Amino acid sequence: MIRAVNVQDVPFLWEMLYASIYVPAGQPPVSRDILKEPALAKYVEGWGRKGDIGYIAMDEAGRSIGSITCRLFDEISQGFGYVDQETPELGMAILEAYRGKGLGTALMSKLLDEVHRQGIKQVSLSVDPDNYAVRLYKKFGFREVGVVGTSITMVAKL
Repeated sequence: MIRAVNVQDVPFLWEMLYASIYVPAGQPPVSRDILKEPALAKYVEGWGRKGDIGYIAMDEAGRSIGSITCRLFDEISQGFGYVDQETPELGMAILEAYRGKGLGTALMSKLLDEVHRQGIKQVSLSVDPDNYAVRLYKKFGFREVGVVGTSITMVAKL
């Protein structure tokens, strides 16, 4: 089941933000303290502001197992996948045990349908080029438009 994010989901969004941090195979996980960094915290802090769109995937028992969000940023507080202030930046994560089962496709479809319904012209994201999710993003029409540090910025025009 997929449902809209609500304010009670904010703790889970923090968990998904941590899960979305790409760690190459064989490397130790990063400290959770990284979520306190303003460059990352901006993806969840104050969730529910105008323009925020998000969905939660749930298992049969009603437990949250994945999320997808998009949020607008401006030049001053731009995210890693920032393109412009009219283009929301997408973030997605799925609990490891549920990956590879089609949830990413379902979440992406739901979010992009809503974004399109709202008349948004494009969405962006930032992803490590070695992240397996790149294939999913390309499947949905995301194309590389730049590089920031070790990550690529991708945009899908709707």
